[in-house]
Amino acid sequence: MNQSQLSAGDEKTRGLHRFAMLTAGATFCLIFVGGLVTSTGSALAVPDWPLAFGKLIPAWEGGIRFEFGHRLAAGTVVVLTLVLMAWAWRTEPRRWVRKLVVLAFGLIVVQAVLGGITVLFELPLAIAVAHAATAQALLCLMVSIAIFTNPRWSTTPHVDDPPSRIPLPALAAAMTAVIYLQILVGALMRHMSAGLVIPDFPLSFGYLAPPYWDEYIAINFAHRCGAVVVTAMVLWTVARVLRTHREVGALRRPAIGLFILLVIQICLGAITIWSERAVLPTTSHVALGAAVLATSLTLTLRAYRILGAPPRAHAIESHASSRVIERQVTA
Repeated sequence: MNQSQLSAGDEKTRGLHRFAMLTAGATFCLIFVGGLVTSTGSALAVPDWPLAFGKLIPAWEGGIRFEFGHRLAAGTVVVLTLVLMAWAWRTEPRRWVRKLVVLAFGLIVVQAVLGGITVLFELPLAIAVAHAATAQALLCLMVSIAIFTNPRWSTTPHVDDPPSRIPLPALAAAMTAVIYLQILVGALMRHMSAGLVIPDFPLSFGYLAPPYWDEYIAINFAHRCGAVVVTAMVLWTVARVLRTHREVGALRRPAIGLFILLVIQICLGAITIWSERAVLPTTSHVALGAAVLATSLTLTLRAYRILGAPPRAHAIESHASSRVIERQVTA
């Protein structure tokens, strides 16, 4: 294979990676627009699906702008994902990456169907929360695809992780899982309209814990407790990265970014309550939660790639060397 063929192959790989990043960015925007629909109370502004008042394009007024805009954004992501899938099957040599893109396309179809059911059955709680959960899972898939298609992913050097009871990759994975669960609790609280049942912050009715309870107060307080757990996990993980792998930029950058996003997210949560769920801070709180999840996932995947088992070629080389030494000793 000559140099020009290698350059063409590299350019195709970079092109796929850039398009994967575009699709991931569009998915994040879709989550923001979806949060806008909920924050403005526009979820049923268009009562039918897949049409809108029996038309392809309804009158652009009131809450219809947010709900129909959400549908347009979802349609855009569907088209981008379809193109990404076709592109990956043409140029991506790794079968598991191609399967991941197919899974992303299947997930966005499921997401669209859940959105339609949510409208047709007038916001059933279980379906609405499942719709939010699928959106976050889709974002995680898109971010993963963008990371895996980066040409630098395969050439990232392995770094030894200092011995510890909990390896950094496992700690980062646990953090990502906790953040995802916290987002689901937040979605449940939002769709139960329980965001302001505890009207003060950081206290709860003037106490550390609510003096009385019902299901709405319980889910609201659970979200607040979840925020404390997420904060502890993020601080633990970020401190670990900066203490043991400060020199590894691929780990240091997302760790610092995660800490900054967390601080902003906590502030937005407080402002959401103090402003009595004003549209902009409430929607930004939803979107930034997705950004925190995506950044945590990025750190997790990079930790497994950099600190996990050595690359296959290196392992084979080490095994071959040990066999040579064994023969020499035997001789």
